[in-house]
Parts: sequence; structure tokens; C-alpha cells
Amino acid sequence: MSKELILHTHTALAEGLRELLRQLQERLALRSPVNVFLAGGMAVHLYTANRVTTDVDAEFGSRVFIPNDLIVDVTLEDGTHESVYFDTNYNSTFALMHEDYLDDAIPLDLGVAQIRLYVLSPLDLAVSKIARFADNDKEDIAALVRLGLTTADEIEQRATSALAGYVGGQAMLLLNLRDAVALARRVEADSPRS
Repeated sequence: MSKELILHTHTALAEGLRELLRQLQERLALRSPVNVFLAGGMAVHLYTANRVTTDVDAEFGSRVFIPNDLIVDVTLEDGTHESVYFDTNYNSTFALMHEDYLDDAIPLDLGVAQIRLYVLSPLDLAVSKIARFADNDKEDIAALVRLGLTTADEIEQRATSALAGYVGGQAMLLLNLRDAVALARRVEADSPRS
């Protein structure tokens, strides 16, 4: 990683995430710690404090039942009201992921005793956005690069390595990778040097 990591844990969305995890712990009556790996837009938000998303993409280290009615209402800094909830359809196997993405995730203590939260590293977040590569994925990659949290070269190397574990046709994935790296290089070229 190119820059010291600062996680923004006091935004309205981060507070909503904290409360969502607290309620999950309570509803499941957890008596031992469960590892939770945060991906997607909420993870990007913790790094950038800008991305607004209300669904939480999380991978659990244990089998858990997520109650469908587990929703936390939050008021964002701009006064809008949103609801934060777990995306129960999230599945990391649909994304391009390096084999070490869980090992390289960043621990984050949000004060929920039985939830061990880990946030995907900025590099692995960027790589995870390549398979779908929708507009918000492109914006997320650009934001992570703009903040100096990862680089085009790092993304290219990590994604290329991750391709070895990807099953299925890779033609579209390779085009997305090419475009993601080109996007990251444009952002780097346009960003002021520190």
C-alpha cells in the first residue's frame, strides 16, 4: 500500500454499520467471536468517507443466519435518511479476488465484542471491483487511487495474480482489467504529487 491507512469510523454510515453489527451480535446471541470481512461500497466509504451506500457486503468466517428485518436507519451528514442492511445476496466468489484477500484484510475494532471486523485492503477492494466494473466500481477504484491507497501497478499485479483462481471465461475480465488499470493510470496522472 502506498499510504498510511485512515479509516473513517465516525461518519453516519460508519455509525450505522457499528449499530448493525451490534444488533447482529444481539440477535444471534453470539457467545464467541465471529470474523466478518467487509467489502463493497461500505468498505470504500470507510477509506474515503465519501462513498454513500446502504447495503453491507460482508463475508462471514462462520455460518450465520442474517435476519431479513435487520435494518438500521441513519441520518447522513446532508440530512437525508437511509437504511443500512446486510446484502444477503453478496457472494465473494462472483468477484475477482486474490487468494490472500482475507489474510490481507485490515482489522477494525468498532467496539462490538463478538464481531471481529476486517475491512478488505484498498488494493483488494479495487481488484474486487474489476469483474463487474459498473460505473460505481470505476468511481470506487478512482477514489482509492486518488487518495494514494493503491496504484495502477499494484492493481495490475494483484489482479493478474488473482486470475489464476478465477474459473470460467476470462475475455471480459481481461478487458475490464485493462480498462481498470488505464483508469487508475489516468487518475494517477491527474493527481497532485505529494
